[in-house]
Amino acid sequence: MKNKNRIAVLIPCYNESLTIEKVVKDFKALLPEADIYVYDNNSSDNTAQIAKSAGAIVKHEYRQGKGNVIRSMFRDIDADCYLMVDGDDTYPADNARDMADLILRGKADMVVGDRLSSTYFEENKRLFHNSGNVIVKQFINMFWGNKVKIKDVMTGYRAFSPLFVKTFPILSKGFEIETEMTIHALDKNFLIASMPVQYRDRPAGSVSKLNTYTDGLKVLMTIFRLYKDYKPLHFFTMVAVILALISLIFFIPVFGEYIFTGLVPKLPTLIMAGFTMMGALMSLGVGLVLDTEVKNSKKNFEIQMNIISLLWRKHE
Repeated sequence: MKNKNRIAVLIPCYNESLTIEKVVKDFKALLPEADIYVYDNNSSDNTAQIAKSAGAIVKHEYRQGKGNVIRSMFRDIDADCYLMVDGDDTYPADNARDMADLILRGKADMVVGDRLSSTYFEENKRLFHNSGNVIVKQFINMFWGNKVKIKDVMTGYRAFSPLFVKTFPILSKGFEIETEMTIHALDKNFLIASMPVQYRDRPAGSVSKLNTYTDGLKVLMTIFRLYKDYKPLHFFTMVAVILALISLIFFIPVFGEYIFTGLVPKLPTLIMAGFTMMGALMSLGVGLVLDTEVKNSKKNFEIQMNIISLLWRKHE
């Protein structure tokens, strides 16, 4: 028989010595029954020592990158509710209890701490981060948000159910992890809730580890890759349509000249148009085959979730 309402606060950290003590103490004050885990990711300062002195359970992840840290957290820790927050003190602990309650009452599998609906644009001083967050949100809602519209994709403040944590296959190594978990939740039809949370910029002397351009490009490439993987029929149909249009653009003038003269003077153009159309048909065929594979994968995923849910209930 396992204990009820075990809450784990997960704090991935890299060189957050200025703020980690306050973050740990704030969450211990609001969630005194929770276990506070700080995973130190090769910090060169004394983040780990400060976190331990503040009362956190400190562990180390030696593979660099936030995605690697969260992979180890999700794999190692068992709880009834997982609350993930950054160690930079940009997210107040005020909403922690409400976010955890949504998970514990079964009203959500993932609660998204929505910064963009509150103070993010006033507090965040990096202009390209503001526009980047909006662009990423629009892309994901366009591709996946048929039923649930995500209000903040890249927030680091979230709560998760055990079912989500133990069935989420983490592939990303870095900051694109938030995008990946958002798309996974949408694609697998997990119950998602959004909660507006206050956001404050980093205190003086605290430096962001996020590179606006390189990490932004990684996020966009992650969206592109996951769109291809999760929605192959849509993706390869678009490729097929583009190739077919290119083929027709080159074929129509050649065909028109043949109708009027009976001659095909631009034979290489005709051959190129034919091969391009074959490429379009092949792309459509690949999309159809992969779409069947994705549907079978979703069926297997649902079966696995049912088994995990059954095993979890037996341990309650």
